[in-house]
Amino acid sequence: MLDKMTPNQRLMVAVVLSIIFFVAYTAIFPPEQLVSEKAKQINTQNVENVQNGQTSNESKVVKTQNVINHEISAEEKIIANNTNTLVMVKSNKFILKLDTLGRVSSKELLQEKYNDKEDKHAQLIHADGMKPLFVRFLDSGLNEEAAKTPYTTDVSEISIEDKSQKITLTQKLSNLTLSKEITFYIDGHYDVKISLSEDKRYFVYLGQRPRITEQMMTVCGAMVYTDNELVTIIEDGKAEGRKSFNGVELISAFDQYSATIMYGFNKDTNIIVERDKENNPVVYFEALQNMSFSGYIGQKEYKTLNSIKPVLTNAIEYGWFTFASKPLFQLLSWLHGIFGNWGWSIIALTLIIRVVLYPLTYKGMMSMQKMKDIAPQVKALQAKYKGDPQRMNAAVMDMYKKHGANPLGGCLPMLLQIPVFFAIYRVLLNAVELQGAPWMFWVNDLSRMDSTFILPILMGASMYYQQKLTPNNFTDPIQEKVFKYLPIIFTFFFVTFPSGLVLYWFVNNLFSIAQQFIVNQQFKNAKDLEIAIHKHTEKKDD
Repeated sequence: MLDKMTPNQRLMVAVVLSIIFFVAYTAIFPPEQLVSEKAKQINTQNVENVQNGQTSNESKVVKTQNVINHEISAEEKIIANNTNTLVMVKSNKFILKLDTLGRVSSKELLQEKYNDKEDKHAQLIHADGMKPLFVRFLDSGLNEEAAKTPYTTDVSEISIEDKSQKITLTQKLSNLTLSKEITFYIDGHYDVKISLSEDKRYFVYLGQRPRITEQMMTVCGAMVYTDNELVTIIEDGKAEGRKSFNGVELISAFDQYSATIMYGFNKDTNIIVERDKENNPVVYFEALQNMSFSGYIGQKEYKTLNSIKPVLTNAIEYGWFTFASKPLFQLLSWLHGIFGNWGWSIIALTLIIRVVLYPLTYKGMMSMQKMKDIAPQVKALQAKYKGDPQRMNAAVMDMYKKHGANPLGGCLPMLLQIPVFFAIYRVLLNAVELQGAPWMFWVNDLSRMDSTFILPILMGASMYYQQKLTPNNFTDPIQEKVFKYLPIIFTFFFVTFPSGLVLYWFVNNLFSIAQQFIVNQQFKNAKDLEIAIHKHTEKKDD
């Protein structure tokens, strides 16, 4: 079946299937997590109760509201809502707030380029759900008392514009005093020292992921990165029961561009991931009487994370194509250091990729030219041996061999480029550096769609023109019509894509057009030379 299809037909099938699988399916039809009632019952029975330390085999009635789902109790909500903010941390880039439960209750980014879709300052901590630095005790009685006892501090507001600042939060319970010493830094990270007056078992929560960007073909959820360089990602809606990790370098709750991260643990720290009632991951760790670690709440900007601690750059994930996407981003970042503009850096990266892949694309284009050149002879053979498929295939293969044409020559080089496309595709979708980054003219934010639709239209037009230049020998008129409609289909898909990704595809088309011009001219020159030699030989023989 495959050897009967032309190179263009195989390429069309490959591209369409790839786009449907990698783009249309994930963007337009995201999978919903369907959980049966039986599965929910199993979850309720099997998940260990953090508050009383008992498993499903020793299940008891728990008074605190929805502990299995890690929701805060009614008493905790009252304490936090009544007294609101305990400490405010200000800088020229963000405002962070700590509430009376000793949690990071809010972090507002002041830079306009990070504004949400309503053009308001981005809020990294969602109003509902578990917050970073929240503490739960294993002892239910102690936990109930802690839920009713607010933290105190001698500082209500600090500024970290010039230097780091340290605050101390204290919670005095009947038989226990808990102290949180937190040092904040201008780059968004913080150091924490927690100490208890007596040794009690307790847990510290990472908090839920930021929810400031609309997810577009990207993963969101939780990540655990261990010292053996193993990355475990638990997507929202797909968490399954309890998982424990040791030797952890960092834990992260993330969306497309931002993350809540904790790191700097002892190697034997027990990191636990469970699921809430919506099957979203809940991450926390068992802390010691005297515990030190660090955290970061902010955008997943490579330079910032690398300057804080290089291992934090692993919080930037690219999915299946991390092995290729990570070095591509580093190359893109290096180019940005030269051009100072992310748009021109994308264009330069596209040029570099085209140069590297030139031998492959050149072979593919030349093979397609040869296939087009002998297409009439192939059709004649197919008509001649119509009733004898075996002889027809043998005759066609002899024809290919005689003219040095390979039926797969135009297909395989194109297929080998697909992983490269999806690697750069993941880079441009996950690069927070593109937020608010202008290119030129009307493109003022490479992370958002082109509201004027000019760039997607140019991309579709360039794809159409590239098709006009590309040789084809369709035998099926229906396939030919479908192929002609591909630019329209691609334009439709790319309308909502980030401008940076559309720019890459548009420029890639331009380079393909230029290369096709060159190949077409070279092939024409070779044919003209062959004809001239043939005529000269005939004239000489006469």
